Amino acid sequence: MAELISIITPVYNSEKYIAETIESVLAQTYSDWEMIIVDDCSTDNSREIIKEFAEKDSRIHLIEFEENSGTGKARNIALQNAKGRFVAFLDSDDMWMPEKLEKQIRFMTENNCPISFTSYKLIDENGKDLDRVIRAVKSVNLHQYLKNTIIGYSSSMIDLKLTGNFQIADIRIRVDTQVWISLLKKGFVAYGLNEVLMIYRVHNKSISSNKLYAAKKTWNLYYHIEKLGFFKSVFYFGNYAFNAFKKHYL
Repeated sequence: MAELISIITPVYNSEKYIAETIESVLAQTYSDWEMIIVDDCSTDNSREIIKEFAEKDSRIHLIEFEENSGTGKARNIALQNAKGRFVAFLDSDDMWMPEKLEKQIRFMTENNCPISFTSYKLIDENGKDLDRVIRAVKSVNLHQYLKNTIIGYSSSMIDLKLTGNFQIADIRIRVDTQVWISLLKKGFVAYGLNEVLMIYRVHNKSISSNKLYAAKKTWNLYYHIEKLGFFKSVFYFGNYAFNAFKKHYL
């Protein structure tokens, strides 16, 4: 009997991309899934586009927020409504290769993986292939992850039977990093499937300032939220900054 996969997608003003994202789910060779889309009070036509898909396929469920609350809360609401043993995250501007779910769930069940992630390729905001691939490493524990936040969020999958239920911190930035830290702190290891099964969209708007902003939020996460202590925070943040530079620019 096939296991149900709950796909979690928060949306905010994603009318330009959300159709492609949903279509990549509909194209999956693995069909036993539900897609829980949480619209975080979009002001564009995102809701209307999602509703059109939901009317045609009962596996797509839309939850509508009446006030903007951030991705942390949106993902938590989706998790609370998820019925699957497996949870997969997919951001509203990313896409999956057709065999993503099928290959990943086979990889996880055969190897008894609590958390997995895959390699992914980069495209620009207009869909142009940037001819760059971020390769998944074989495995990542907490110590390794704090130095190199290598897990692509939209490539990830979690087996709730192994990890148990969890909650996402109600923060707006670095939500993905906090999720992996909180799970890896429990002793779990994330395993990489070195095959390109996800497409990550890079937005060009103010890339340098966005990287600086992300770096500040990562420091805040390490030092103030996770309370790693000053010297540990400096050590891990230094490694994070180096690896982020290497990943994006070299």
